[in-house]
This record gives sequence, structure tokens and C-alpha cells, in this order.
Amino acid sequence: MDNLDQILAGCRRKERQSQEKLYRQFYPVLFALCKNFFEEKHDILTAINNGMLRVFQNIDQYDPARGEFFNWMYTTVRNAALTLLRDRKTQHFDYVEIQDYMGFESAENPFEQLSGGDIHLYLLKLPVATRRICGLYYLDGFSIKEIVGALGISEGTVKWHLSESRAKLKIIFEKSL
Repeated sequence: MDNLDQILAGCRRKERQSQEKLYRQFYPVLFALCKNFFEEKHDILTAINNGMLRVFQNIDQYDPARGEFFNWMYTTVRNAALTLLRDRKTQHFDYVEIQDYMGFESAENPFEQLSGGDIHLYLLKLPVATRRICGLYYLDGFSIKEIVGALGISEGTVKWHLSESRAKLKIIFEKSL
């Protein structure tokens, strides 16, 4: 397998073979990332392809001194998936609005004791909208306000999904013990 630096140099020269090698090398992890946002394989692939297109178009902006390539690429693809979600006004998800009087408590992270592989298995058991918000909050470290901005939904809706994810995951965890 080619060295990542060689592949990136080829991508900077717009070589199709290098772009394909980069795409194939990171496809499994990007598929897992986008699966957190979408149910349909077509949507997952669209998000990956949109993100990788941005990676290829902006490869010259990647600065190794600022961090690892994987993190830059992962963030670029995640942002492409969020953009695709935001642009899909016709898509309907079951968002439930939570009001302040309903109470939203607990900043506990239900994933603290799990490995990466376990987390994705448990996330797949959640409804897609709840899984999406749960992943952004607990795994990607987005604040509630950042999720509101990224998905274009209300703060109460985000809080409801976080509360719902904790309740559902608690049941899932208890069954697996």
C-alpha cells in the first residue's frame, strides 16, 4: 500500500489514481461516520462523495502543522453530511420539541465506558434522528447550540433527542448485561 504522503502528493497534482487510493483507504470509516446521519445507503454515499469532493478540491488547504490529515478529512466529510441534512428540506424526521418545564438534566455521557466499535453498534439501535444528534453531541463534541445551527432545529428538539438517547441506551445497556 502506498504511503499516505505519496497519495496526498498525487492528490495535490489532481491524479485520479491517487484520489481513488485515498477514497478507498478511508471509505470504511467515512461510511461508518455518514451512517450515523442517514438510513439510506444512497444518502450515505452521497454524503461521502460530497465530502471527498471537498477534500480533493481543498487538499491544498490541508496543513500538516495544524493536525493530522485524517482529522481534517473526517471533519470535512462530517460537515458535508451536515450540509446535506440541512439542505434536505423535504426530508421529514420525527423531531419532538421539549419545553423547559419538561426538565432536561444530566450531562452524563452514556458512551464513556465503551470502545469505538461498541459505540457504533449501540448507536445503530437508535432512530436515525436521535442517533444523529447523539453522535454529534457525545462523540463529536458539538455543543447544543452548534447542533441547533448545524441541523437547523430548535434547542428544545436537540435536548429532547439527547434525553431520548440516554433513556433508550440505558435500556439497551441493561439488556446487554
